[in-house]
Order: sequence, then C-alpha cells, then structure tokens
Amino acid sequence: MTATGLELAVERLIDAPISTVWRAWTEHADEWWCPAPWSATVTVMELEPGGRFATLMRGPAGEEVPTDGVVLEVVPERRIVTTDAYTKGWVPAEPFMTGIWTFEPEGDRTRYRAAARHWTADARDRHRDMGFDQGWGAVADQLAAVARRLAGR
Repeated sequence: MTATGLELAVERLIDAPISTVWRAWTEHADEWWCPAPWSATVTVMELEPGGRFATLMRGPAGEEVPTDGVVLEVVPERRIVTTDAYTKGWVPAEPFMTGIWTFEPEGDRTRYRAAARHWTADARDRHRDMGFDQGWGAVADQLAAVARRLAGR
C-alpha cells in the first residue's frame, strides 16, 4: 500500500519482453481484462492524456458492468494511468479509483504492477472485499499468458 494506505496492488514478473507485455496490454485487452469466467470488451482506448477509456464487462449470468473514464498519463512501455473520476471532456463523475499500471524491464522479462488508488478507506475496503487480490491477480496472470503467447514462450 502507499503511504496513504488507500492503494491496492498486484505485481507479477512476466516471462516476456516489455514491448510484448505492452502490446498485450494495449492491443489484446479483451483477452485478459476480466477474471474468467467474466469477459470484457474495451470499447474505447484512447492512449493519450485526456483520452477516453471505456470497458464493458460481462458476467456468466448475463451481468453487464460498464466503466468509463479518462486517461491521465501514458509513458509508452512504462506506465498507463486512468481514472473514473472524470469522463471524456473532463466531466466529473462519481470517483471510485485511479488505475496505475507500470511496466519495468528485468532482463528479457517484465515486472508488471497494477494498482488501484482510492479516494477513501471505505472505497478501498469495498474494492478489497469485492475480491481485489483474487480478481486483479487472475487478470495479471491472464495478461501474462497473453504476453507469453505473443512472445512464443
């Protein structure tokens, strides 16, 4: 957790080079974005500050969970930051979290970290109690599998 204690995070060492993990994240998100048996469609991914980032997650019983937000920062092959505190055009929304994804090279592998920073301890606790560790951990493992496949490993 961060010094404020409002962050939840998962980390993985992925057996693929950083360029491949980045490609898996940016070009193949529909394959890994939700923990199975859920699925997701990334409906808009404008990877530039102020760009829109929207997804539609679908559950096995027909549930649909749309998300919409904006991109705050993109450093190619290193970092992506998004938030649901705004929608496109900087329209304020009910905030839940800011997502921070980082990619660091470790030889021919990649240190991947996915973090959710929350505005309140209550939001952090709700996210944790929804199964953050299991869900975001499964998603990180699914991303790793896509990256390994793309890398031919």
